[in-house]
Amino acid sequence: MSTVTFFHAPQSRSTGVLLLLEELGRPPVELRLLDIRKGDQLKSEFLAINPMGKVPTLLDGGSVVTEQVAVYQYLAERFPQAGLAPAVGDALRGPFLRWLAFYGSSYEPALIDRYMKSPAVPRATSPYGDFDTMYQALLGQLSRGPWMLGERFSAADVLWGSALEWTMGFGMLPRHAVFDDYVARFNARPAIAAGKAWEARLVTELAARQG
Repeated sequence: MSTVTFFHAPQSRSTGVLLLLEELGRPPVELRLLDIRKGDQLKSEFLAINPMGKVPTLLDGGSVVTEQVAVYQYLAERFPQAGLAPAVGDALRGPFLRWLAFYGSSYEPALIDRYMKSPAVPRATSPYGDFDTMYQALLGQLSRGPWMLGERFSAADVLWGSALEWTMGFGMLPRHAVFDDYVARFNARPAIAAGKAWEARLVTELAARQG
């Protein structure tokens, strides 16, 4: 089996993937640090792998995996021992895929449009309808709790726990007790705490490289 290489920039969207690796039991994945403040993601060596110059990015043998939700799904299925991705035929498979895709197709576009005060477009042409519809759909799903798939914790929760924490922290998402409680449960998981400690060490390592 080929070695998976994970290109990671601390304090970026790829931080959640680092937490996922911790939840997966730290499988044999090679970590490559990129310093986005120095423009490592725009160097020719990395652009040859991901022309978008974005993290997270995976390289598995000759296969390149980009886009946040694809990376979460790929890793959870590449290392299935942790049980973080419902298998084909599992009743939770559909909801798992739905809420992974919802993040990239509805949540983040709606949030960015609202944050940037972009002009509203006709509902029929918007990928997420409107912000309130997206917000209520997410709120309704998490209200069923404790996790995105109910009682079962999955890779989708690593994506959403990370995302809700930083978007509420930056004031991009209106706070709600349901979201606050979900993030608190997420942060109480030992693997998440360990993953955040790992991230802090990587931040220190990059700072030392910069001198």
